[in-house]
Amino acid sequence: MIGTVDGSKIWNSSAAARIIAVCATPFVIVAISSANAQVHADHSPVQVSTIARAPVSINPYVSMFPLEAYLEKSELSEIALARSAAPASISGNAEVLVLDATGHHRALTGKNGWTCLVQRSWNDAYEKPDFWNPSIRVPICFNMAAARSILPVYLERTKWVLAKRSLADVLVEARAHPVPDPEPGSFAMMMSKQGYLADGIGPAYPHVMVYMSNVPEAAWGANLLASPVGATPGYKPSITVFYLPAKKWSDGTDP
Repeated sequence: MIGTVDGSKIWNSSAAARIIAVCATPFVIVAISSANAQVHADHSPVQVSTIARAPVSINPYVSMFPLEAYLEKSELSEIALARSAAPASISGNAEVLVLDATGHHRALTGKNGWTCLVQRSWNDAYEKPDFWNPSIRVPICFNMAAARSILPVYLERTKWVLAKRSLADVLVEARAHPVPDPEPGSFAMMMSKQGYLADGIGPAYPHVMVYMSNVPEAAWGANLLASPVGATPGYKPSITVFYLPAKKWSDGTDP
């Protein structure tokens, strides 16, 4: 779930549609003003009571919740959730980062160059209505190239969030810190069936991601009808995150 996903593009591959589609669950606020005159075809007025009013949905995530809402019950439970992002052959020897009150700390030292962690809601676009949703948990494992060039952006953003606890102040920090390009070969796995990407959705379909700079979606045939490849913007417009579905969850079971 990396990057500034706005939900305007839906991956056409039915097997993996959830990977991108669930990354955006916009809250729609509808208001009907009595000042707007409503008339029948014969120009006679319509009674307000006869107008069907759309339900109003209010965004419950307009500000940060208490810190405890974003933390796991224990370090061990977060380690297990982070490792579920990739098969044990990878995550079992990966470095594992765990969130605490000041940011992420290394809970386990890795041996294979991979890094696994559980991302929170502030990984997504600043304009997303669920930027502060405390329920979101996204297990992900980065290879060495992505851990050096993609992961630091998220870790830094997490520090801003925990220090500022205000979206306006986080945006000030973001504007002052340019986002680097991903290193060649930057790659990640998101294959956990225990994740929670959005309210009422749960985990995305198991998939892997490739991060590239200045590569158009068309170069990979992404987001085209029946294409198995999806794509969304990354942390800045020049970065594209390409998604490819995996056949199994990280534990080897079928989706």
